[in-house]
Amino acid sequence: MSTQLFTHKQPFVLESGQTLPELHLAYTTLGKLNAAKDNVVWIFHALTANSNPAEWWPGLVGEGKFFDPNRYFIICVNKPGSPYGSISPLSINPANGHQYYHDFPYFTIKDIVRSYQLLKDGLGISKISVGIGGSTGGMQLLEWSIEEPQLFEHIVPIATSAVLSPWGVAFNASQRMAIEADATWLQRNKEAGQKGLAAARSIALLSYRHYNGYGITQARDKQFVPLTKESEYAADNYQRYQGLKLVNRFNVVCYYRLTQSMDSHDVGRNRGGVLPALQRITAATLVIGITSDMLYPFAEQEYLQKNIKGAQLLTLNSDFGHDGFLLEYENIEKALKEFIHYKTGNHLKVVNE
Repeated sequence: MSTQLFTHKQPFVLESGQTLPELHLAYTTLGKLNAAKDNVVWIFHALTANSNPAEWWPGLVGEGKFFDPNRYFIICVNKPGSPYGSISPLSINPANGHQYYHDFPYFTIKDIVRSYQLLKDGLGISKISVGIGGSTGGMQLLEWSIEEPQLFEHIVPIATSAVLSPWGVAFNASQRMAIEADATWLQRNKEAGQKGLAAARSIALLSYRHYNGYGITQARDKQFVPLTKESEYAADNYQRYQGLKLVNRFNVVCYYRLTQSMDSHDVGRNRGGVLPALQRITAATLVIGITSDMLYPFAEQEYLQKNIKGAQLLTLNSDFGHDGFLLEYENIEKALKEFIHYKTGNHLKVVNE
């Protein structure tokens, strides 16, 4: 595994019209690019993950797994706005020598993809065998496969949509309201807004999980070690634990800006609408949806499959809602094996071509 930093020393103009004097991207590679340069797998991470998919998707990425670095050259970039190495609110603004914090603009999904294109060109990559990503990772994948239709041979968008729904925007707005209610959040330090961030994470979990999942893992009679004297039930304690867990590894301004990035997602913007945009995709496509997903309901994946030429659809039945894309890796791996196989060496082909 190799984690590296790509720096673009020229101004980067965002969709908003705001300009960053430069940008940098932290990215992780696993495996080696072969001589034919046809073994590239580009993995897109979701909201609060980092650039090492072997860490947060160990069921699919790593030696002996489907995405094995002994076969593939695997790339994952920490998306702009995140605190794990790429340009973000915690970066230094070269214009004044201070951290951006709240002065940092949000990147739209299109802006994120444009930054990846710079890295792709810098690495000399002209073809990506497989692009795969869930949730906001799927947003980036769809956007890029529309922007550069000939770049990807295969794409696998998971638990995502062509446009973030008003329901999804409302969840994000509620999280930002929780952050704004923390009187410290406008302070320019890393500890600011942490209670608001914890509350925001609790709200988010309600969209990531499902009624049945809570009944299985956080039953009323489950034994637990309470975090506070107010925690009488496992589900209450779990929400507080997850909020604290995120506070200990993330930054509130980064989180706030990343939810705004999600809100921007609309593949049809400036392309004449969603349908013409999806029809530009030429990659072999496997859409994966989760029937219990409340944040990206299964109908949104059915819509993708219906409107992307030749797309296939895998239905995942899971008790764990949206987060099932991180947990149901055995079923995802089985689908990938049926969708893709080795023809010669590292070259990938669709099974039912």
